[in-house]
Amino acid sequence: MADLDSIVAEIAHDMRGITERGHVADYIPPLACVDPGKFGIAVMDAGGRAHVAGDADEAFSIQSLSKVFGLTLALTLEGSALWTRVRQEPSGSAFNSIVQLESEQGIPRNPFINAGAIVISDILVSQLGRLGARQALLDFALSQSGAPEGLSIDENMAQQERETGFRNAALANYMRTFGNIRNPIEDTLDLYFHQCALTMSCRQLAGIGGYLMTGGVDLHSGRMVTSVPNTRTIMALMMMCGHYDGSGAFAIRVGLPGKSGVGGGILAIAPGLASVAVWSPGLNAQGNSLLGTLALEKLVQKTGWSVFNPFPLSVQKIT
Repeated sequence: MADLDSIVAEIAHDMRGITERGHVADYIPPLACVDPGKFGIAVMDAGGRAHVAGDADEAFSIQSLSKVFGLTLALTLEGSALWTRVRQEPSGSAFNSIVQLESEQGIPRNPFINAGAIVISDILVSQLGRLGARQALLDFALSQSGAPEGLSIDENMAQQERETGFRNAALANYMRTFGNIRNPIEDTLDLYFHQCALTMSCRQLAGIGGYLMTGGVDLHSGRMVTSVPNTRTIMALMMMCGHYDGSGAFAIRVGLPGKSGVGGGILAIAPGLASVAVWSPGLNAQGNSLLGTLALEKLVQKTGWSVFNPFPLSVQKIT
């Protein structure tokens, strides 16, 4: 079997020849300007080695991918009490839907839809304060990336998110009527918008995802980032809910826990084997990267890394 460097290079080459690339997210002005021809892929293996191709070192806005990191911090700080305020079920609805909140009394279906991530932000603000929570998220990303240069929160992006985030404000205000937002709306949304404005490369994103691959252990320092049960919970939610109303199709096509963002990034985890980041800004109808999904499907076909493979993943290690 080919090595990982050859596999990712071949995938990047194949992606360059595809003309149908989806549509960039144009409702957030900075995202509307991103070149849909971009494609990057990075695979961080269990030994901490990065295998990259394409635009893997170009920074992009990770958007909803950041919800994984917010959830990690909130679970570590709040524990299982968090699940009284957000559920653990697929929504079957669009990422910014308000429909289910009324019938379910302001409790979002999961922490990866916008309403659920806003609740997570509210928990972090309660625990750390608005500015403290923002810094904690940035510090978490910087410490886990293994290559922090250029990783930042894009203040212009956060401001544009705020100026166009009317539906998110509606979600927060609606949940406030049920008592599920407990801080000033402005503080909770400020954290949410800054979280979504985290900017990094595929190489950095794959590095950050390493703690999920290893059961909560920092690949670079060997320290425990979060507990094994927390990583298992997060990856289960990524599998069920990480692609919104496209999560089932992603599970069938790719078979790895994954989380997407409307900036065109996807983080996928092969437990014990690899953390994978792909980026292509053109989105499909569900708001997930069109080429990113295809690239991950090809990666799994070449490596056998699907968690649904009948053979243990451990026997399919690739150097």
